[in-house]
Amino acid sequence: MSPKSLSNFTTLHVGGPAQKLIRATTETELIAAIEEADSKSQPLLILGGGSNVLIGDDGFQGTVVLVETKGNSFEIDACSGGLLTVAAGEDWDQFVEFTIDKGLANLESLSGIPGTIGGAPIQNIGAYGHEVGEVIARLRTYDRTEKKIVTFTADQCDFTYRSSIFKKQPSRYVILDVTFHLRNGEMSLPVEYAELAKELGVAIGDRAPITAVRAAVLSLRGRKGMLLGQNIWSAGSFFTNPILSAIDAAKLPAEAPRWPQTNGDVKTSAAWLMEHAGVSRGDQLHGAQISPLHVLALTNSGSATALDLLELARSARAKVRDKFGIILEPEVRLIGVEL
Repeated sequence: MSPKSLSNFTTLHVGGPAQKLIRATTETELIAAIEEADSKSQPLLILGGGSNVLIGDDGFQGTVVLVETKGNSFEIDACSGGLLTVAAGEDWDQFVEFTIDKGLANLESLSGIPGTIGGAPIQNIGAYGHEVGEVIARLRTYDRTEKKIVTFTADQCDFTYRSSIFKKQPSRYVILDVTFHLRNGEMSLPVEYAELAKELGVAIGDRAPITAVRAAVLSLRGRKGMLLGQNIWSAGSFFTNPILSAIDAAKLPAEAPRWPQTNGDVKTSAAWLMEHAGVSRGDQLHGAQISPLHVLALTNSGSATALDLLELARSARAKVRDKFGIILEPEVRLIGVEL
């Protein structure tokens, strides 16, 4: 396999070659690589942990920059909590573990999510009722349009469910580092998800030790095959949970999951829709497979191409559309391919 094959740098182990591949280990190298590609009007792909991306079999005809920047600084105050600035290339879950070891709360439910610090704000990663946008104080970016470093406060990031200004304008901003504001505390935020409450043995709305919440989340994710290092090649959840109007949500079967939103809309479960539309764990199409552990994860069983995964995703999507009239949207970023 070519060292420039992008399958080497994605958790799906899928993707063709990069025309040019650069590993940026410092912020200076990262900005220089961006400026060089932009000065030559070359297509540019910024890649972090490769955990939320499906790259086409033809690869990427341009420059791919692997963000491998490291470093962090932090201040922890007995009253105000912790203010931590972390480089974009740092590993997300290692950072979560670090904060819990320091007695800082509010990231425990986001344990085990693969990827890097820089990738986390782009899709506003979330799990078990909480999102990273809740704890971001500010972040620094390189603005490719203005050709300068620009700092965003949290309220300027336009964080919504699995989205942000950085996802909406993917060709403009490259995240350099992120500053988090966490609280001191041994107890978690109130546990709002029934699945997590059951795992912890607490009632919905109760709090639990942050170490216990992390352990429970890792256990749940592990049983779903959603952790790296499990010999399961996937990009995590392939589709986002649909957010419906109250009128459309009322058309769902009574037993369908419903999570009311503050604006009156209702979020439902993509996994539930898939399972009740006839998508089954273990379904296989050539080298692509619906995970045997969780229907929402599409996996590479060892020989999958991007086309195999797309065909499997299209099949699952069509079943949900035909059964419920709902079109599932990909959570995975598609590069050089379309669903």
